[in-house]
Amino acid sequence: MSLLQLHGVSRRFGALKALTDISLDVQPGELRAVIGPNGAGKTTLFNLISGFFPPSDGRIVFDGREIQTVNPGELVKRGIIRTFQITEIFRSLTVYENLRIAVEVAQGVNLRPWMGRTLRQRIDDRVEELMHMVRLDGKAGRITGEMSHGDQRVVEVGIALSRSPKLLLLDEPTAGMGEEETHHMTSLIRDLNKNRGITTLFVEHDMEIVFGIADRITVLDNGTMLAEGTAEQISSNPKVQAAYLGQAA
Repeated sequence: MSLLQLHGVSRRFGALKALTDISLDVQPGELRAVIGPNGAGKTTLFNLISGFFPPSDGRIVFDGREIQTVNPGELVKRGIIRTFQITEIFRSLTVYENLRIAVEVAQGVNLRPWMGRTLRQRIDDRVEELMHMVRLDGKAGRITGEMSHGDQRVVEVGIALSRSPKLLLLDEPTAGMGEEETHHMTSLIRDLNKNRGITTLFVEHDMEIVFGIADRITVLDNGTMLAEGTAEQISSNPKVQAAYLGQAA
């Protein structure tokens, strides 16, 4: 069964048509990229899937249930977890403190005035697990605001993973990174998907990354779906070449 399905989804803002008749199907365990020029509707698509606003038309089905009227908080509980273009972390806190807060919230114990030894150990173990998952071992005591942009983005991914996502939405995860940081993040995304089975949908402008790791690629242009397929199919598609890749059709 598909994990995520969009059926004829459109979104209008007054007279502006941000998305028109979008249909897509994401399978469990898939690593799917969404590409397109600026203004193509990529962020609007993510906003619809994560419940920030409902579609004007169409249906969105996640894990067998319609979600087009479900609020973001409930979707987080159901397993749709998202990162944003602007890094969302506690910059004055350490890596460990950022992840611990996330784990406590995820496990519903953040408002407890005290914790028993067993619960504290469970929280600590989960934080250590997350640091290992995102390859931040040895950086637990670093103040996140003093770390590189790439490491800050990795901390944000760790925070997202604290919720054990069924679907991870990454909005431009390598934006603003240098070559080494980009390699780290790309390798991390691939590892989380291939070795840990996290279904991932990501927006990315770097075509080398997209063609290098995505199982399938969805191309948007002017709010419509222009093409969908493997890296080979997309790179050889004349419509995509003309509209996005800047090559002659």
